[in-house]
Amino acid sequence: MSDRQHQISFPNTDRVAIFVTSNSQLSDSLTIQNSPVLFGCRTGICGTCLVAIRGNIPPPDPDEREILEIFAPDNPLARLACQITVIADLEIVEI
Repeated sequence: MSDRQHQISFPNTDRVAIFVTSNSQLSDSLTIQNSPVLFGCRTGICGTCLVAIRGNIPPPDPDEREILEIFAPDNPLARLACQITVIADLEIVEI
């Protein structure tokens, strides 16, 4: 696992950016660093960690895509934070 750090920022909020280790789970890092993103099941079925996110992330798998179609059908930036592995700097643009 790489020790490289990536910045997670929250534009248009008063939240301070956080830094997470490359290849870490976004939800784990956000929980540890007391972010404004809420979490429920952590398995990608409840939708509580729905965020709009900008940055280089892998596309959603079919299960996540199905949940996104329910909770955010018209938002191409929508993702479930519990399903994202951090590989680059990211912006969480809606919470």
